[in-house]
Amino acid sequence: MKVYLDNAATTKLDPEVFDAMTPFMLEDFGNPSSIHGYGRKTRSAIELARKTVAHLLNVHPGEIFFTSGGTEADNMAICQTVETHDIRHIITSKIEHHAVEQTAKTLEKTRGVKVSWVNIDRKGNVDLTHLEELLRTNERSLVSLMHANNEIATLLPIEQVGNLCEQYNAVFHSDTVQTMGHFPMDLQAMKVHFVTCAAHKFHGPKGVGFLYINNKMRVSPFITGGSQERNMRGGTENVYGIVGLAKALEIAYRDMEAHRQHIQGLKSYMIAQLKEGFDGIRFNGEIEPDKSLYTVLNCCFPDHPDAEMLLFNLDILGIAVSGGSACSSGSNQGSHVLRGIGADMNCPSVRFSFSKYTTKEEIDFVLDKLKEIYRVRVAQ
Repeated sequence: MKVYLDNAATTKLDPEVFDAMTPFMLEDFGNPSSIHGYGRKTRSAIELARKTVAHLLNVHPGEIFFTSGGTEADNMAICQTVETHDIRHIITSKIEHHAVEQTAKTLEKTRGVKVSWVNIDRKGNVDLTHLEELLRTNERSLVSLMHANNEIATLLPIEQVGNLCEQYNAVFHSDTVQTMGHFPMDLQAMKVHFVTCAAHKFHGPKGVGFLYINNKMRVSPFITGGSQERNMRGGTENVYGIVGLAKALEIAYRDMEAHRQHIQGLKSYMIAQLKEGFDGIRFNGEIEPDKSLYTVLNCCFPDHPDAEMLLFNLDILGIAVSGGSACSSGSNQGSHVLRGIGADMNCPSVRFSFSKYTTKEEIDFVLDKLKEIYRVRVAQ
């Protein structure tokens, strides 16, 4: 059996999404900027996709800007806010996705922007008292905090953060790449200026995402050289990717509650089985359903002499998991998120991430193989 439990890195394309995209790969290939019939048809498809996304998020279509994915969307929100509004202070955390953390550090070096790192606890929860202190004692700030951590699943109390930002006239950007399509979002009700999306996190295609920009927040263009995306992002649009994104989000909202119950059930089952089968196992981040992203579980297994080989041994057995973010693969420094929460870097930590396609039989297979690996090592 082969088991894929790295859905936080990317998900399998939904067949319904593929069917929606196919005509725009083979037949409806016109450039959306062309004025003839071929171009008008693809332009219409893009705008229909924009309206679909906007409707699901309860926003105006003009507030949705398609991008190449979450990383570009994060960069666009942060960099253009700093440039357009002359923001001199950014508040973020040490456990953000690199698209946020490294962008903040770059702006600190190149633009002289002050970066403050808000305190977090051992489970990755933001210290709201410290956040308020940073907002109160600094000039107007850009706050960039992710809705759910991509490695340890801890959820941000986004409403409370939004209220604090409103109170202190701060700009609020939240990386919602891991929660988009998994939690209902009414952006009219949320006090947030920017949220980001990557379609491949909810069974859409890779290479496409969007940035929501609240219509009260104006920023300068991110990519010049074309009038696409209302002059905000030059370049010929990824038509079939945009169509696929909208279809994937539509399916995600249609089936959201059923999929949430299914996936949360698998996660809760796996937690219970791991507690029973492994003495000394710990969990990185929050694991309670109301405090954590239901698609992600990060486990710190008991230490052993061959700890660094656990991921490779699971891969050999046909089990795809991760030790951290896929964006950090190849790094020899380990997970910056686990370091950021003060986790034990000597024990083998594994991120299991689930999807609507994950089955209980697959979870049982993984549990059996983990027990088998540990029994062999104990015997040795």
